Amino acid sequence: MLRVVRMMMAIAMVMMFTGAASAHPAFQVGDQGTEIAEIQGQLVGLGYDVVADGDFGPATVDAIKEFQTIQGIEPDGLIGPATYEALLGRDMPDISHSFGVLASRIVQTSMQYIGVPYVFGGTTPYGFDCSGYVRYVFAQAGVALPRMADEQYYYGTPISTSELRAGDLVFFSTYTYGPSHVGIYLGDNNFINASSSRGVVVDSLGNSYWSSTYIGARRVL
Repeated sequence: MLRVVRMMMAIAMVMMFTGAASAHPAFQVGDQGTEIAEIQGQLVGLGYDVVADGDFGPATVDAIKEFQTIQGIEPDGLIGPATYEALLGRDMPDISHSFGVLASRIVQTSMQYIGVPYVFGGTTPYGFDCSGYVRYVFAQAGVALPRMADEQYYYGTPISTSELRAGDLVFFSTYTYGPSHVGIYLGDNNFINASSSRGVVVDSLGNSYWSSTYIGARRVL
């Protein structure tokens, strides 16, 4: 439950950040890359509990807000020019959020359906199966995916676990051999999926069941 609450808070932040970024460039939830890893590395050096993995997730938001409070900057969790300069001691570079906005939209949409029951063959908010849920969420962002999990597995670009970023698809071999279950990666080792036993929920890739059935990831954005 605590993990779900944290993720819901992060999605609320995503909604704030998307609107703010249009007026003031800022690094935000969903952004990834070497710039984020450098920022996280600086936070680690200052004693904050984050991992320099290049993935701007909820833990990085919390650390940034603490840093901003100490610096007398509005604690919004965004890494804008003032926060960037205070943290790294130099002017902030020009940035683009074309990926971040789309990924944020997908993550935001996915979280709206937590608690929707699992229905075999389900493709609507009245009930989803795993691939029906993923396909529906992506469709709301204007991204068309194949219907079945095994089809979705071969649709995107294969990526390693270390390359995962918000909006990627993660696949598992569960009730049958091969890609039979799919979810949407959220960041911080979490993913959201339509579980056959619990409906739409947030899970961790580190969970013993999911780690033992995990077979790979695909990027479709």
